[in-house]
Amino acid sequence: MRVAVVGAGVVGLAASAALLDGGAEVVCLDRTGPMAERSTGSSRIFRLAHGSAALVALARDARAGWARWSEAAGRPLIRDVGCVVSGAPTLEWTACMRKAGAPYEMVGADARLPARRGPDVALLDTTGGVIDAEGAGAHLTRRVGPALRTRLVYLLEERAAGARVHTPDGPVDVDAVLIAAGAGTSPLAASVGLYTPSVLAHHVRFTFATRHAGPLSSWIDETPGRIATYQHMAGPGRWTVGGLLDHAGIAWEAGRAEATRASREAVVGYVRAHLDGVEPTVLDELYCTTMAELGDGFHIRRRGPFTAVYGDNLFKFAPLLGDLLARAVTEGTEDRVDYV
Repeated sequence: MRVAVVGAGVVGLAASAALLDGGAEVVCLDRTGPMAERSTGSSRIFRLAHGSAALVALARDARAGWARWSEAAGRPLIRDVGCVVSGAPTLEWTACMRKAGAPYEMVGADARLPARRGPDVALLDTTGGVIDAEGAGAHLTRRVGPALRTRLVYLLEERAAGARVHTPDGPVDVDAVLIAAGAGTSPLAASVGLYTPSVLAHHVRFTFATRHAGPLSSWIDETPGRIATYQHMAGPGRWTVGGLLDHAGIAWEAGRAEATRASREAVVGYVRAHLDGVEPTVLDELYCTTMAELGDGFHIRRRGPFTAVYGDNLFKFAPLLGDLLARAVTEGTEDRVDYV
């Protein structure tokens, strides 16, 4: 079976690798090369903890996939430091962990966090940690090998048998197409009759210097009265914080410069007010385009020879999602499947 995968982020590469393992003839196309756009950066949070027991179970399956990838890569791709969840989601996410039979602990001020005042009560996802995003990208790029091509895809076309993928270097004729192009998914999917969300937003995370040397847990903090954040140690002496701002501040219409300014102001203010041992001076910033207000989970849509995937916070699901998408493309599934 000949398959074109449009998008070489972590999801597109994972699906390409799974398709190749299954014997498909694959070409993976991306206009900027592997692990760009939403998959760029050195690290991501891994967590089992979610607001539904179904997603907890899926994340546990993904964790097993990360173990397989780590063995194949010859290096650990997840740093096992745990993930603390504090604030509004704590009780709901704890109930979902319990329902799914996932391991967890309840912690408080003793949590390993760079906080001026630790949470009174928080969920510790003991299986959580930090993904080595660069290591994962290198591993997947090696697996996909010469199937990876740096090409812009500007049009998809259904044909009597299969599909045609149009690029500036000429058309590519295949039996099936997987669209895993992040923010670029919507216009390509729409051109072949598949609806995926089209409202975009800006997102920026920031890295600061920290004097904490020991292993700190990753942290999702949604304490009332402050901006919601996700945080983790990106490397020795480096603490990364992303803020989840109200949509108006990061809306596509606001523009990248204004969204970056608003995000920086909010996150630096959070660091200055609530973190201990973290210098409130930005060392680095990482920008990406996201689909607005999707929340956790992922969605697969199919029509004829075309399959599209979209969602938010997908990096942690990549090993599982790659396998699911490979099966959807080669074996067929329902036209609409939601994992939430």
